[in-house]
Amino acid sequence: MKICSLYGAGFYYIPGTDTCIKIGGYMRAEVDFNASGSFTPNFADHDARTYNTNHWRTRIATTWDVRSQTAYGTLRASAMIAATDDNSAGGGYAGSSNPSNAAGATPYNRLYNQWAFIQWAGFTAGKTASFFDFDNDSYSNQTNVWGSVYAGSGVEVFGYTAQLGNGLSASIAAENNNGHRLGIATTLGVAEGVKNADTQLNAGGGQSMPDIVGNLRIDQAWGSAQIMGAAHQVNFGVASDPSDKVGYALGAGVKVNLPMLGKGDYIVTQFTYGKGAIDYVGSGVAQGNTTKQGGITSYGPGWDAVLTGTGATADLTEGWSITGGFEHFWVPNLKSSLYGAYGKLRYSAAASASLQLAAAGTDVGSSANWSYWQLGSRTVWTPVANLDLSIEVMYNSQQTAFSGASIGDNNWWSGIFRAQRNFYP
Repeated sequence: MKICSLYGAGFYYIPGTDTCIKIGGYMRAEVDFNASGSFTPNFADHDARTYNTNHWRTRIATTWDVRSQTAYGTLRASAMIAATDDNSAGGGYAGSSNPSNAAGATPYNRLYNQWAFIQWAGFTAGKTASFFDFDNDSYSNQTNVWGSVYAGSGVEVFGYTAQLGNGLSASIAAENNNGHRLGIATTLGVAEGVKNADTQLNAGGGQSMPDIVGNLRIDQAWGSAQIMGAAHQVNFGVASDPSDKVGYALGAGVKVNLPMLGKGDYIVTQFTYGKGAIDYVGSGVAQGNTTKQGGITSYGPGWDAVLTGTGATADLTEGWSITGGFEHFWVPNLKSSLYGAYGKLRYSAAASASLQLAAAGTDVGSSANWSYWQLGSRTVWTPVANLDLSIEVMYNSQQTAFSGASIGDNNWWSGIFRAQRNFYP
């Protein structure tokens, strides 16, 4: 095969064509302590006898990047396919429907694509990062809770980016509304709605319009910055529908390169505010929807909206988050990071009463507002080319004003050790 030098290292011409292809990927093995696979925080009763303190995961992924030149610029198609095996099915936390604690329990296996998209003449179509994303948590192995990034995975988009010169660009996209949903909560006992894996009812209707997302971004030698916004339809699937509402999210981020401290050093942060579009505030909040009945919970309540009457009225949830991290290269093959995040969701008094009723079977008049913060550090050693050995620790603190038979404050340490063999060309 003939080397293709048009697009950087690792590309080869597909025989008999003028199209170039690069194939790569990685193999990974990890063990997580007080966390699920890919260092996903466990919001759980860590003292329960059925709780899995450690979680084991292996993964292999392959990537394809295919490019060719046209009269309108580069035509590109990129995809990633991954296979994952976990020893702790159902997330590996207490209260899981299948915590894999039985002898000979079957591991949880799945095959999925993290991204698959086409780019041409400024257009992007397919599954990729949201045009809202900025801070991609490159300083951590974690699957984040706060922030808008999908831990390397994406959402379906049709978008366009205009290059305005001097590193300035503007983008607009229609994105899959379902990919950005947290659902609409309604009280137990309400006839309408679809019951989820917990005991809360989801009163969300079928999607009828996409999210509209836009950003203005600058990329230069000093770093990059972005402002972004999103409009998100909140529609209802109950018989006596409230009028559909439009939620929104606004954000800003900045990344500054710090070569004076070390080659590759940087600091990055992102702030997001949302109302009725909480997935942008915390894309990881969708992993744990939400309060459970009988005093057992795995998460604070996380919904785009809450029905406060029998299908008659609904209040949009408000929230905000800030994420950030600093990464330093001690030497070219050894780097460490320090990072943190904080976020909070706020509910009206009527929404809190509805959520409290669902969680405890009675309204004791307490707020459903909750917050979560984390502080962590990761060190990655690359003893030989394309082999990364990393260790990471994180302190987590979940705080809520719920009283009675529900959530309560939760503080814990978590950690991960990961070995990853990369074979990107």
